[in-house]
Amino acid sequence: MTKVYTSGEVEVRALAGIDMTLHEGEMAVLLGPSGSGKSTLLNIIGGLDRASSGTVLFEGQDLTAYTDRQLTRYRRNHIGFVFQFYNLIPSLTAWENVSLVTEVARDPMKPEEALAMVDLGDRMSHFPAQLSGGEQQRVAIARAIAKRPDVLLCDEPTGALDSKTGVIVLEALARINAEFGTTTAIITHNAGIRKIAHRVFHFLDGEIAAMEVNAERIAPAEVVW
Repeated sequence: MTKVYTSGEVEVRALAGIDMTLHEGEMAVLLGPSGSGKSTLLNIIGGLDRASSGTVLFEGQDLTAYTDRQLTRYRRNHIGFVFQFYNLIPSLTAWENVSLVTEVARDPMKPEEALAMVDLGDRMSHFPAQLSGGEQQRVAIARAIAKRPDVLLCDEPTGALDSKTGVIVLEALARINAEFGTTTAIITHNAGIRKIAHRVFHFLDGEIAAMEVNAERIAPAEVVW
């Protein structure tokens, strides 16, 4: 699968040819420098962008053939997103931010259940400005998992956090992956995080330069930042 952006006569190959499979229930880490294609790939998997060529299969269905309306339904029913910057609505409480998703999902959790999953059951009525960076990121994770997604896509979820807070966020992601069997892909620049994953994909210049399987995964608390 490829992705080419054009600006006038200039072409930028964000993805130069990707061939990979994410297995049901696995946690994968996408590791590589900025500009190597990781975020572009996640956006295509999540239905936010379209490939220039190739196929993207989800449960046997080719996303590249979907209409915009079908992609919207795919994102709503199957995909959860967690970004580096939390994208919470400042005027809404943590509970209300999560309820925005549960109101449109097919079979959602209750907002309080999702917040409890990330250990924020006692912060539901707080506004984003009243929460720490790690707490805001965990609200964003709760929002993403509240619709019970099949796939959870995380773009630098610990990039704006200190190491201690980052571990708390990674523990929340690992717990969700283990308890729900949610296929989880995490983009990171932090090589230490790769050790919590089942598999690690190393990206370089729009391609997968290497793939490694973790025979001995470690707990998030053991990550060296």
